[in-house]
Amino acid sequence: MKLIILVLFLGCGLLGYSQEVKHEGITYEIKGTSVFKEGRDITSTLSVEKQKELISIVEKNKRSAQKAAESIKKAGKERKSIERALKKAEKAQNAAEKEQKRAEKQLKRKQDAHDNFEEATKRLAKNQAKYEKLKRKGKLSPNDEKKWLEKLKDYQEDVEQAKKKLSKS
Repeated sequence: MKLIILVLFLGCGLLGYSQEVKHEGITYEIKGTSVFKEGRDITSTLSVEKQKELISIVEKNKRSAQKAAESIKKAGKERKSIERALKKAEKAQNAAEKEQKRAEKQLKRKQDAHDNFEEATKRLAKNQAKYEKLKRKGKLSPNDEKKWLEKLKDYQEDVEQAKKKLSKS
């Protein structure tokens, strides 16, 4: 931005002040419609064609300076638009990364809930089978049977809780 402003001021400054022109190995200074050589006004000694030629060179220089300033200004605008596009892309990438992390967390929670449900179900089935086996063999006293039923009830509650967590996630 500073460069653009500098070039514009220089271009305007050059337009307002005298211009030095080298033509046929001689350096002329043009101020408005006056032509100077080594600080002396030689406008009256030059032919009209030569004056027009020198002024046209000055005009060409002005146009080329203006074109250069415009191209620098345009390049600055393009740079700004590219920077804005990069910022938007970075924001979009950050948002996508956050969304991916959120999805990964949710998937992990769901997987953990599923694993807990399966583990609780296996524990319940294993202990029910053990209870049934002991009961069939008649190795359970009334107190033991009561303890086993409470234990199985706790395992059943664990399965229900795991099932609720699984359905939530």
